[in-house]
Amino acid sequence: MALFGKKKKEKTTSCCCGGSSAAESMEKAETAKVEGTSVKILGSGCAKCNQLEAAAREALAQLGMEDTIEHVTDFTQIAAYGVMTTPALVVDGKVVSYGKVLKTEEVAEILQKIREC
Repeated sequence: MALFGKKKKEKTTSCCCGGSSAAESMEKAETAKVEGTSVKILGSGCAKCNQLEAAAREALAQLGMEDTIEHVTDFTQIAAYGVMTTPALVVDGKVVSYGKVLKTEEVAEILQKIREC
């Protein structure tokens, strides 16, 4: 019977998050880690991610730093940082916090420590 025949498997290049798992996509994510702005928020754009971004903007303003903030929502780029729990804060290419919303004072303290080195 044709109803119970085996189905042909299709080869797909997409991953579980709906993005492409091609080598080009991963390469682009790796270069994005190094290039660009020095302060990044990693997350899907949820309320907690937006709260962390607001706290980071306020902390930068308090410290008189004119860094721009990039909000990364591409899961391939987020995974390139090794982050599995968002929101995450990345300063100068290093993940300094993940999985929680930092207060403005906490972000300012982190920025001061990193910039003193």
